[in-house]
Amino acid sequence: AEWRWLAMLNYEVDPQLLQPLIPSGTELDLWEGRALISVVGFRFLKTRLGGWAIPGHQNFDEVNLRFYVRRRVVDGWRRGVVFVREIAPRRAVVWVARTIYNENYVYFPMRSQHSSPAPDVPVGRVTYEWRVKGSWRGVHGRMTGDAQPLTPGSEAEFITEHYWGYARQRDGSTMEYQVDHPPWKVWPEATLSLTGNMTDVYGQDFGRAIARPPASTLVAEGSAVVVRRGVKLRPE
Repeated sequence: AEWRWLAMLNYEVDPQLLQPLIPSGTELDLWEGRALISVVGFRFLKTRLGGWAIPGHQNFDEVNLRFYVRRRVVDGWRRGVVFVREIAPRRAVVWVARTIYNENYVYFPMRSQHSSPAPDVPVGRVTYEWRVKGSWRGVHGRMTGDAQPLTPGSEAEFITEHYWGYARQRDGSTMEYQVDHPPWKVWPEATLSLTGNMTDVYGQDFGRAIARPPASTLVAEGSAVVVRRGVKLRPE
């Protein structure tokens, strides 16, 4: 697929909030000693499953809440993400993700808008919304200037450069899968916010955590991506 228009709102949380969700064989990956969670809205384009394009399921939105982990292997660390909850507007996408990866996907109707800054329109905008109980909640933001390459060692690099996914399975084991994409350019001059009640989607604890203003925000251009087949990790 392609992942485009990635709007990212990042929040510092107490690591104890995340401990019950850490998959076996991984540990929290901290940014300068801080545990971060991110709300990420983005656009799937040209999606294929096993090389096949499924009619009506190639282009759609997603919003997820995620945190960051790492796993030590022979040649170093694999840095990855764990999803607390993922929202998608296609029931088949939700079914595949829950069945194959045991990811916590939920279905809600969604809508989005996105535009890049341009010489004649200097402010770009990005919106991802989902409808719950008859009302729209969502991510709203704007960015200015040109998208820039990632700065080595920056928080934006930490947020975007996690190339593995980890999902706890029903039997307590961990599914590990690789996500391939080139480094993304980002708009660091981005202002993003959440609107609407988040507790009925993410629960009381996470809902309160993201009710505050984010510690940082950014918008990434995105790129083509490949999500590899998952591998179940053996208990260590």
